[in-house]
Amino acid sequence: MAAGLPFLNPYKNTDDADFRHGVNFAVAGSTALPTEILASENILSPVTNSSLSVQLGWMSTHFNSTCKTRGDCVEKLKNSLFMVGEIGGNDYNYALLPGKSIEEVKKIVPNVVEAIKNAVRRVIYYGAVRVIVPGNFPIGCFPIYLTRFQTNDTAAYDEHQCLKELNDFSIYHNYNLQDAIKDLKKEFPNVVIVYGDYYHAFRFLFQNDWYLGFDVTSKLKACCGIGGNYNFSLTRMCGAGIPVCSNPNQHISWDGVHLTQEAYKFMTWWLIRDMLDRLQCSI
Repeated sequence: MAAGLPFLNPYKNTDDADFRHGVNFAVAGSTALPTEILASENILSPVTNSSLSVQLGWMSTHFNSTCKTRGDCVEKLKNSLFMVGEIGGNDYNYALLPGKSIEEVKKIVPNVVEAIKNAVRRVIYYGAVRVIVPGNFPIGCFPIYLTRFQTNDTAAYDEHQCLKELNDFSIYHNYNLQDAIKDLKKEFPNVVIVYGDYYHAFRFLFQNDWYLGFDVTSKLKACCGIGGNYNFSLTRMCGAGIPVCSNPNQHISWDGVHLTQEAYKFMTWWLIRDMLDRLQCSI
């Protein structure tokens, strides 16, 4: 919106889609790992079967239908910016929230990162020369996790009252992802591959909440939600009949799982400043 560009149409919006400015292959609730791989680890994917591999298949179909040759795709995409993710968070959500331990879930991190790594290879094959690969959020600051793993142990929380162990898990994923990006840079020295530091972009909101106009007493609470210390309930999530706060722009969390538009706006500002030089873009 700040750049004056339209939103990217979803690929499956076949009625009136305009793909001249780009395409969005993302699916709500999707995972990095295929659902059958997660099922083999006793992790259910309840929202969609359209995992990352399915989305990449759509991307291949789209480029194969719009490019005459692979060289044609390379030429068309030389000025494009690819976002590969943020993905992987739902793989962990579907494991942690039902009760798997962090140590158990750590075992699938290498597989999740490898799936993201292969996705980057796939977009490069089609001609991507600038790729952003975002990391995971500090999930221990999200109302859904704060509610699910609430404890009387004050040592479990950091200075912002986020759950330290869950944030450490996010850091573990992000370190593994950054190592994978280093490998990809060696593999593709002529491609600009940049890590999107969602973790610290989000922490920026907490460290500057008052200055940015957020209600400091509600920074851990969902705007659209009900019940408990975090205005969130797993059985009564944001939707019909659930109250909404009077000023969403003063909240960081929209529904306990996703952020408000205001929060994403400031995150975007932080990320652009962090990444612009490394993306080698001109403005």
